[in-house]
Amino acid sequence: MNFVSLILATGFGVAYLTPIAKATLASGVTAVVYFVIALGEVSFNVMVVGIVVVLFFVGVAVSARVKSEDDPDPSKVVIDEVVGQLAALLILAPVEWWSVLAAFVLFRIFDVLKPLGIRRLEAIGGGWGIMLDDLAAGLLAAAVINVAVLIGRAVT
Repeated sequence: MNFVSLILATGFGVAYLTPIAKATLASGVTAVVYFVIALGEVSFNVMVVGIVVVLFFVGVAVSARVKSEDDPDPSKVVIDEVVGQLAALLILAPVEWWSVLAAFVLFRIFDVLKPLGIRRLEAIGGGWGIMLDDLAAGLLAAAVINVAVLIGRAVT
C-alpha cells in the first residue's frame, strides 16, 4: 500500500522528473493533459468535478501516508497540485489555450502566495492540510477566470 500511496502522491512519478519546481511541473502536466483531452468537449468539465472530488479524498489519504514528522508537506507530494490545477480548470469559457494558460498561471500564483486566508488551511494537519490549501487556490483561480470571462462577454 505504501508504494501505491507514493505513486499516487507523486503524480504518477511526475515529482521525480525534476529536482526543483515539482509543484509547477505537476500543475503544467495536469494543464496540458486537461487541454488535450478537453478540446471541444463541453461535458468534460462535468467529469472534472467528479475527478477533483475523488482525487481530493485519495490525496488526503495518500499524502498523509507519505508525509513525516520531519517533513509535513514533502515536495514529492504533488497530488495536491494536480487537484488544485484541475479545480482551477473548471472554467465557463470554451477550453482554449489562453484559458488553460490563465488557469495555470493563476493557480500557481495563488498556490504560492496563498491569499485570503488560504495559508491557514495548511495548519489543519495531516493529508487534509496538504490538500485543502491547493484546492482553495484552484477554486479561487477558477472563480477569477469565470468572473473575467463573464465580464468580457458582457463588455463585448
